[in-house]
Amino acid sequence: MPGPLVDTFGRVVRKLRLSVTDRCNFRCAYCMPMQVSWIPRAEVLSYEELTRVARISVQLGIQKIRLTGGEPTARKDIPHLVAQLKDLPGLQGLSMTTNGYFLKELAGPLREAGLRSLTVSLDTMDADRFHQLCRREALPQVLAGIEAAERAGFAPIKINTVVMRGVNEDEVAEFVRRSREGRWQVRFIEFMPLDGDHNWSRDKVVTADEMLAAARGVGPIEPLPGQDPSDPARVWRFTDGKGDFGIIASVSKPFCQSCDRIRVTADGKIRNCLFSTEEYDLKGPLRSGGSDADVEAVLRDAVMRKKAGHLISLPGFQQPERAMYAIGG
Repeated sequence: MPGPLVDTFGRVVRKLRLSVTDRCNFRCAYCMPMQVSWIPRAEVLSYEELTRVARISVQLGIQKIRLTGGEPTARKDIPHLVAQLKDLPGLQGLSMTTNGYFLKELAGPLREAGLRSLTVSLDTMDADRFHQLCRREALPQVLAGIEAAERAGFAPIKINTVVMRGVNEDEVAEFVRRSREGRWQVRFIEFMPLDGDHNWSRDKVVTADEMLAAARGVGPIEPLPGQDPSDPARVWRFTDGKGDFGIIASVSKPFCQSCDRIRVTADGKIRNCLFSTEEYDLKGPLRSGGSDADVEAVLRDAVMRKKAGHLISLPGFQQPERAMYAIGG
């Protein structure tokens, strides 16, 4: 396996988003349609297949793996997969993004299995608004899950907050205050065209500049020095050194030129961008007796076909047919 995964623009792939399921107990409006067609269970990669993909990817230079979904904690025995992945030679980081609902029971077992970083998706602190956004009455369970994760040793907890105009932009300052307290590291995310009902429009996007204006109402801020340009979030800290927060500006200030990520969906498709309209099949060689070299060939081919950027702001942009839940964030 000579050399790392490099695309035609010289970008080296170092991070893998590995979706373990498309299923979720929430129905967040920016992620899923009201009516969902799940991937048949037989088509979802087994833990052994996911581990094999991860092992080969790490051998090709992947340094960090993030487990996603759907909702990864909704898959049975998810700590078992964590235990399989944590000791892969060369892996430098193993993390998970979750809605937090099941963390009250699973935070401890996940920590014991070897998970060291958790990101919880939380878009509002208002119970009625939570129900409007997630189509579930579950805010108390999510907050209890965050507290359980803190007790288990996950600190600080990262919080992903999708900000949408007319929905929750008035809560940006409150989330910044919580991030300033130091228990959370909030990462605000611009609303992206990955919603299941295809209702996205640019006028619903609260831009990074607007979020920064709200944050400055909490206190003076400055960019965190020495940031890795391949990280999706631009991090800001308070000038007194107490607390920081980040903004993922995929729409208004895309960072495609330094992107170092690929994704594997729960049914074994490689996507080299969230907004890809092409997928590359890994499940075929995995289930037909293919060698590690065969799997590597698919990975390399997918990376070589990675485009310069996602083109959201340009005419002719096409929203992917798959919504976020079926891609893996």
